[in-house]
Amino acid sequence: MSDRIAVAKTYKLYIGGKFPRSESGRVYPVQDVKGKFLANAAHASRKDVRDAVSAARKAFPGWSGATAYNRGQVLYRVAEMLEGRRDQFVAEVSAVEGARHAASTVDAAIDRWVWYAGWTDKIASVLGAANPVAGPYFSFTVPEPTGVVGVLAPQKSSLLGLVSVLAPVLATGCTAVVVSSEDRPLPAITLSEVLATSDLPGGVANILTGRATELGPWLASHADVNALDPTGAEDRAALARDAAGTVKRVLNAPAEEPDWTQKPDITRLRRYLEAKTVWHPMGN
Repeated sequence: MSDRIAVAKTYKLYIGGKFPRSESGRVYPVQDVKGKFLANAAHASRKDVRDAVSAARKAFPGWSGATAYNRGQVLYRVAEMLEGRRDQFVAEVSAVEGARHAASTVDAAIDRWVWYAGWTDKIASVLGAANPVAGPYFSFTVPEPTGVVGVLAPQKSSLLGLVSVLAPVLATGCTAVVVSSEDRPLPAITLSEVLATSDLPGGVANILTGRATELGPWLASHADVNALDPTGAEDRAALARDAAGTVKRVLNAPAEEPDWTQKPDITRLRRYLEAKTVWHPMGN
């Protein structure tokens, strides 16, 4: 029997490609399904939300301006690294959700990331159009990313649900500020480590740990956030009212967490895109 003293891990936030401590200095304990202590997670504050939004806004021009092919290759690389750390993800999902379906859940999350990565260079052809017009004009509609998206991740599905709400944001060329599951943040923290060591530019995805009830209103009311996914929130009506002050798009999330094992479709991709129509005169 080992007589070594256990060294408890205290994880940090992921903002702008770096791992800062919360400016508040707060942390909170994370427990497994049996109530056993696992680690300490950073307790993000309003200031951390502002820093994350600023990082996402700064990264948006470069990420949205990259070619769809390039974004797809970057996201495929993330999937490769998820696969490389599969055993760690299985252990963490098992600890916080239970061991029964942990391996299949992680495999589904990796496959889900690959699925969305494959859509990056197909979005324009599926959601864009050449419009028929009565006149000497060409008219084209093309989808464009909406901007910075605030995401309140699912509270129960710590990895598959998280991937299902984050991957479509990045695939469309938007940047993200994510508040992870409060009680089950470890898979999100490990995902942030994967993102930091992949080809994803810093600031494209920012992951905060803490309380959605505390951080959600600051994301909803922030003027530099263009869209909000309230999936993991409790009082979604209040968030919608907060978001109305800056006229941001709020996704219509179901009252209960959906079954994330169901096959995805392009609905979430469509939600983060704006339609831009261009008219051009015909001529010799």
